[in-house]
Amino acid sequence: KFVIHTVGPVWYGGMKDEKKLLADCYRNSLKLAVANGCKIVAFPNISTGVYRFPKNEAAEIAVETVNNFLSKTDKIEKVIFVCFDEENEILIRDQLKKQSR
Repeated sequence: KFVIHTVGPVWYGGMKDEKKLLADCYRNSLKLAVANGCKIVAFPNISTGVYRFPKNEAAEIAVETVNNFLSKTDKIEKVIFVCFDEENEILIRDQLKKQSR
């Protein structure tokens, strides 16, 4: 029903608060989803393409931020990570395993 658009940060070597900005993209999108009554949310790999955010760091931030948000609400039933390529999929799967412990 909804498309919640977020613009991720361009990677400048980690010197311009990029990690916090990326986490904010996920967190703010989830807040908008809750505000609009969305139960299922799908996320692409934000900023890992032309914005050059390191994929491994982006995967860790994505999963950690989503997990933290979901631990504080029951409004979102399911989050799907839609990966652009096999490398991103492996990184997201690894983070999901690592952070579910």
